[in-house]
This record gives sequence, C-alpha cells and structure tokens, in this order.
Amino acid sequence: MPVPRLHPRTIEAVKERADIVDVVGEHVVLKKKGREFVGICPFHDDSKPSMTVSPAKQFYYCFSCGAGGNSIKFLMEFQRQSFGDVVLELARKYQLPVETVEGPQQERLRQQLSRRDKLHRALALAAGWFRGQLRTPVGASALNYLTEKRGLSEVTLESFGLGYAPEQWDGLLKHLQQVEGLSAELLEAAGLVVARKGGGGFYDRFRHRVMVPIHDRQGRVIGFGGRSLDGSEPKYLNSPETDVFEKGKHLFGLDRAANAIRKDDRAVVVEGYFDVIALHAAGVTNSVASLGTALSSQQITQICRCSEGKRIVLNFDADGAGVRAANRAIGEVEQLALQGQLELRVLPLPSGKDPDEFLKDHGAGDYRALLDQSPLWLDWQIQQVLEGRDLSQADQFQQAVSGLVALLGKLPQSAVRTHYLQQVAERLSGGQGRLALQLEEDLRQQVKGQRWHGRSSRHEQPGEASQRERSEAEILRLYLHCSNHRAAIRRELRQRELEDFALQHHRLLWAAITDLEETNLGAGRLEAISRGTDSGHDLEDIELPRLLTDQLLLENSALVARLTPLLEPGEVHLAAMAKPLLQLRGTAAALERQKSLKRCRHLLEAWGGQRLETLERCIAALIQEERQQPTESVDMEKRIEAMFEELNSDALRFQALYYSERKHIGHLDQQRCGGFSGQDVIPA
Repeated sequence: MPVPRLHPRTIEAVKERADIVDVVGEHVVLKKKGREFVGICPFHDDSKPSMTVSPAKQFYYCFSCGAGGNSIKFLMEFQRQSFGDVVLELARKYQLPVETVEGPQQERLRQQLSRRDKLHRALALAAGWFRGQLRTPVGASALNYLTEKRGLSEVTLESFGLGYAPEQWDGLLKHLQQVEGLSAELLEAAGLVVARKGGGGFYDRFRHRVMVPIHDRQGRVIGFGGRSLDGSEPKYLNSPETDVFEKGKHLFGLDRAANAIRKDDRAVVVEGYFDVIALHAAGVTNSVASLGTALSSQQITQICRCSEGKRIVLNFDADGAGVRAANRAIGEVEQLALQGQLELRVLPLPSGKDPDEFLKDHGAGDYRALLDQSPLWLDWQIQQVLEGRDLSQADQFQQAVSGLVALLGKLPQSAVRTHYLQQVAERLSGGQGRLALQLEEDLRQQVKGQRWHGRSSRHEQPGEASQRERSEAEILRLYLHCSNHRAAIRRELRQRELEDFALQHHRLLWAAITDLEETNLGAGRLEAISRGTDSGHDLEDIELPRLLTDQLLLENSALVARLTPLLEPGEVHLAAMAKPLLQLRGTAAALERQKSLKRCRHLLEAWGGQRLETLERCIAALIQEERQQPTESVDMEKRIEAMFEELNSDALRFQALYYSERKHIGHLDQQRCGGFSGQDVIPA
C-alpha cells in the first residue's frame, strides 16, 4: 500500500522525537569525542571514523564523502527508503500518532499500528497469568525450583516477573479467549499458541515450564523464555519471531541494565536468562544476555549506545558451546576492536562455572574482582589456542604456532603486533631467551605472509577487484538459480578454499544462504555435502531466491537493492547459465588464479628481500671452522653444498614455492579454457 500524504504535525513530531544519536547509533557504532560522536561512515568504503554526529545540532556529517543531514535523511540514504516510509517507521517506533491528509487512508494506517498494540496487550496479559499460576498449588514445583534450587528471593521473582506455565494443553488459551476475549489467531501471531496439524484448533506453546518474560527497551513484554522442569527437550524454549519480537535485535535484561551500563561504562554479556537474574540479584546490574542466538552486530550496537567507552565483557560458559559462542561474538566486532572503536574483553570463570554457579560458591565481590581483571579478547583467544597443548610435542607445537599466526595476522603493523609477537614467542620458548628471539622473528615472517594471504590489496593489480566481484557474483547466481547443482558448487568451493567470499555483500548473502540451508537440513548434513560425503539432493528443494528476498527485506532492506541482480537475474544472465558446471569450473578457476597470482607476487617480493650467501663466503666459513676444529676425511664438496643450502634456505624455499605456484597457475588456465580433467589436479 503506498504511504499516504502525512500531516505536517506528524512530520514535525517525528523530527522532534527522533534523536540523531539514537537513530545513527542503531546502525553505526558511535564513540563520544568531546561534545560530539564519531563513527565509521556507512556511505562509502571507510576504515577510519570520519563521520561526526552532533546531538546539539541534531545533524550528521562525513568529512570524507560529504554525506550529511538529519535523522530522516540518514535513514532514507541508509535504508534506501522514501521520505514517507521513513517518517512512518519512526512514528511506529516512538508510538507517535499518525495523521494523514486523507481520512480513509489514515484509518488503515491506524489499524496497522493497532495490531502491534494488540500483540503487546496479549503478551502482557499472558505474563500476568503466568505470574499468577506460580502462586497456585499447580505452580508449587516451579516456585520450589526458583526459590530452593536457584536461590532466588521474592523480590527477584517479582522484579523479573517470573511465572509458571501449567502442564495443560490449553490453560492459557482458554483464559485469554474466555476471560480476555482474545482470538486464537491473535495469540498465534503473538507466539503464545500453536495451530494443531490438520486444522483442529490450537494448543499452548509453553507447558510445565518456568516462564521468563522478555522485555524491549520500553519495558513492554515481547516474548518469553520457558525453562523445562521435567527434563523434556528443549531445555529452554523461546518464543518464535513475531511482529514485535526479533531475537537478533533484542537483549534480555537491557531494559533494566541500560542505566547501570552507562554508570559503570561497561556491559557484561552472558549466555542465559538465569545468569542475568543471578547477577542482578547480586548487584551486578550491568549484565544482559543474548536470546538463544549468537551475539549479533545489532545487539552489540545497542550495548555500545549505553556505554560511552564502548566497553563489553563476554562471560560465556567455559564448555565447547560457550567457547564457540564467544568466538562468534568476537568475529562480529573484532574489526571495530582492532580499530579502537570498542574495548572487548572475555571473562573466563575458574572451574568452568557459569555466573550463576560462581556467585553461589564465591559471591559478588569475587566476581567483580575477576571482572576487573578480565583479559582483552585477543589475550583470551591466544590462551584458547595454547590451552591443553603439550608444546614439547612437535605436532602440538606446530598446531599452536599455526593457530597463533592466524590470530596475530589480524593485527596491523604496529607496536601492538610487536608486543604480542614478543609475548607469544616467550610463551612458546618456555622462558629460553635465545629461542624466544628466534621464534619471534620466525613468527613475524609467518604473520607477514598470513596477513598477505588472500587479503592484501598491495599485491592486487588494476582490474582484479572488479574481476573478482564478477566471478563471485557468477558463482552465487549459479547457486541460487541452478538448484540441482548446489551440492556440486559447495564441493567445488570447499576443494578450492573459496568459501570465504571477498566482498562484504557477497559474504552476507552466502551467510544467509547457509543459515537457511542449516535450518532445513542441519549443520551436520550441510558440512557432509561440502565434504562430498552426502549427495545433497535435498538442497534443490529449498526456494532460496524467494526465502532470501523475504528475509533480507525484513532484516537488511538496504542490501536487497544491491543483491537484486543475483536474486532476480535478467535474460542475459539466465542464458549464460546454460552450462552451469562448465561455467562453475571456469569461474572458480579464475578466482583461484587470482589468489595464486597474488601469492606469486608476494613470493617474488619475499625472495627479493633475501640476502644470498655466496659460495665464496661458505668456503671461507668452512676453512675458518676447519682451523678451529680440524677433522679428517671430510667430503668438502658436500659440506659446501650443505652449508650453501642451509644459509640460503629461505631464498631456496621461496624459489620452490614460486615454481609450484606458477605450475598451478598453468593448470588453472587449462580449467578456465575448458580443459579440466578430474585426473590431473595439481595441488597449490
């Protein structure tokens, strides 16, 4: 429905209510600088904070690209929306009355806005009913669980509005229908009931569970988390996504933690509801939790809006799932952390305890002491690489070195990288000074190569970037629209190590594709398909273009316009996909060839930087050695050859690697020209 002409009073009300720092801060991490805020401009390829946001002037301006304006202008440019759409979206967000020039259209808009109000009312009534059930005889087991096992006080129960969903199929449904007069369809839309298969009515989503209400920043109930009491799976059941509840955009406890985060200038992010509840009960009120998903960039942005110093401490469980969740959260913000846009730390609790368990055994004072000593994210990741490895074993030592090089390769050339190289070398050497110096230099060379590998633009020639963009787009277009070849495409990308797309919008699209496929088939099967141990026929049944368009319109509408040529290809592109497997191999070979060419340039540069030792110097060194320690029956020719190879080992290694890479490029050229044969694969 086209947006009707909005009344000037509505426009002025939105301009007055929409704070520029709040609006921009939802999409850009802002850091206070004097009376203003600075951030990385989203309207051009920016690596340093060049955009200034002024709360006094309610204006933003980028000194690099010249973008500027008020809150409405920012959203129009960022989300590619019309003026009317942006004003209407802000009016909904801030619950401002919408007036239009035409009466009938105004009424329809009011109906749309009132649907969200009805959902909020249904959820609030459900929260009240759950609280009431906790105090009845049927809720005795739940109340005992909360007070005895969890050790929560009456004040905490009331503060967080905890409740109980009885072990009934339609207890909540009957109450809200018969007493409150709400329709089953509205309750389904709110995520409170589920439709029976075959259309035979509805039943309660939550049964025999402790109920934890989830609130938005305005304090409204938007969903629930239900904890099983009888061991049934899942242990925690969350509300589904609805018109008012998007898991990736909300944080449990942020409505009550925001002021404490501002005061402490630090946010503590934990995994579970009861971790947050236990921390708040112990006085650590600057704690929040993600909602059953990996911490997203949108959630991190919300936290940063509350902390002037942009300080975040991750306190996830010490088990494998917790470590993976922490690493995923770090991956979302490590670039901002490396650029100094936020301070990220990780708090590992001793004995693998979660915050709730630790507080029971040690108390809030010990927790705060550990919180103040929590290491920076990179220090924690380094410790994770070294954890449990016996560095006296060659294979484990090499694994540790490889992991550390991958971590330190993220750091730019700076005093910080030098600091970490020295620190890591000392830990690997076991305190042996001379060995530490040798290791430090070896690590520096490996890190230099790792930073170059696949990412360095310094070794990129003119035109390669646009060629890479075209090649990546071709592969993604094939994957989306040649559904019967999706398994083959995944195998090809895995074999050639091309799954990490270079361009951000392509990476986002591939991540969205993978999420959809994992939801349908499971992560294990998708990994088996990529390895080639599963045929992957089910992949072709997933309607990726339609599902992705719907998902991206909801989550990232600004990205849709850029990806439209891939999601909706024209006739020319469709015609070009007549022989998808040949096109795939040629395009993948072209991408791999780019990587190989950059490796060649890097190897030539590294080779040229080596100081070659001459045979004359080798002979002189051997004569001197012979004078000091005479030996009999020595094959001098072999000793000279061995010393020459030893002194020039790096240069000779670069020669061999360069030769191998050039040979591989020749093989890739055959593939690009259609001469591919599965029998003659030459490893890179």
